[in-house]
Amino acid sequence: MLDSSLGVASALANAVRLISLFTNANNLRHQTMPNPRTDALWSHVHLLTVIAQAGSFTQAAQRLNLSKAAVSQRISELERAVGTTLVQRTTRSLRLTDAGQRLVDDTAESFAHIARSVGDVRDLAGQPRGLVRVTAPVALGRQQVAPTLDAFFRAHPAVRVELELSDRLANLAHEGFDLAVRHTSAPPDNHVAWKLCESRTLLVASAGYLRRRGAPAHPSELATHDCLAYLRSGPAVWQFEQATKSGARAAREPERVSVNVQGPLRANNSELLRDAVLSGLGIAQIPDFSAASALRAGRLREVLPAWRPIGFFGDAVYAIRPWSPTPPRAVQVLVEHLRGQLGSGFNASNA
Repeated sequence: MLDSSLGVASALANAVRLISLFTNANNLRHQTMPNPRTDALWSHVHLLTVIAQAGSFTQAAQRLNLSKAAVSQRISELERAVGTTLVQRTTRSLRLTDAGQRLVDDTAESFAHIARSVGDVRDLAGQPRGLVRVTAPVALGRQQVAPTLDAFFRAHPAVRVELELSDRLANLAHEGFDLAVRHTSAPPDNHVAWKLCESRTLLVASAGYLRRRGAPAHPSELATHDCLAYLRSGPAVWQFEQATKSGARAAREPERVSVNVQGPLRANNSELLRDAVLSGLGIAQIPDFSAASALRAGRLREVLPAWRPIGFFGDAVYAIRPWSPTPPRAVQVLVEHLRGQLGSGFNASNA
C-alpha cells in the first residue's frame, strides 16, 4: 500500500512539474503573467492525453463520462493557460499541434503510472472491476481473443474491456494500454510477460495449388513457386531449419536453408494470406492459430513438414504489460482467463 501511494505521489509530482515548466515557458515567450495554480491543470492535461489516445473529442468524452462540450471547454481553458494552441480542430478530424504533442509525450507515462497505482489500490477493496485496455494483432485478436470474451464477462461482470486490433506494435505505456496479446519469441525485458501458450509457424498451400504445381521436396525449390510473403521491408527471404529427428545426436547442428521467394501477393495480415492460400494463389507462412481450422478441415495442406520456418512469427503467445509491482486484479483475471482458454495451444494438423 505504501509503495503504491509513493508511486502515485511521485508520478503526480512529475506530471505537475512538467506542466509547470511547459506553462511557464509559454508565459515567458508571450510575456504573460505566470499561472499561479499549475496543479489545477492536472485534469486538463490528463484529458489531452486521453484525446491523443482516443483520436476524437467524442471518444474521449465517452471514456471519461463527460459531455463533448465539457471536453472542448477544458481544452480551451488549458490552451489559454499555456498560451498556445494544443489541438487543431475541424468538423471532421483533429490533430495535436507540436506543442500539444510535446505536452502529451512529456506527461503520458506519469498519468499511466498513476492509473496503474490507483487500480492496484482499488483492487484491495474487493472484486475485479474497471476498464482493461488491450491491444492485439488483427488475426490473433479476431480468431482467438475475441471469441473468449463472452465467457469472461459472464464470470467478471464488473470488468470492461476495450480491444484494439492492429498489426503495429503499440507503445503500451505511452498509449494507455493495460495489456498486449502478442505472438513473439522474445517479450520485452522491461515489461511483465505471461506465456499463454506455445505456437508455431506453418508453411501451407491448398490441395488445388499442390495438384497444379506439385509439392516442393526441399526449401530451395520454393524459389520456383508462387510464394505469398508477409509484407516487410526488403526482399522476401524465408529461413528454415530441418526438424531434429528422434534419437539424433544432440551435438549435430540441424541444417539451415535461406530462400529468396517471390509471388503475386505480399500482405501484412496473416488472415489475408491464409485466405489467398485457400483460393489457390500460392504457398505462405502463417501462424498455426490462423491455419488450424482449415488444416483440420482438409482445406489446407502443410508443406515441407520436415522443415521448421524460423525467424518469422514467434514461437509463443504472450500477454504483456508495462511493468508494475502488482498488476490490477482486472488485468490478472483477464490473463488467467486467456491462459485457461488458450493454454492447450492450437491443434493445427491435417485431419
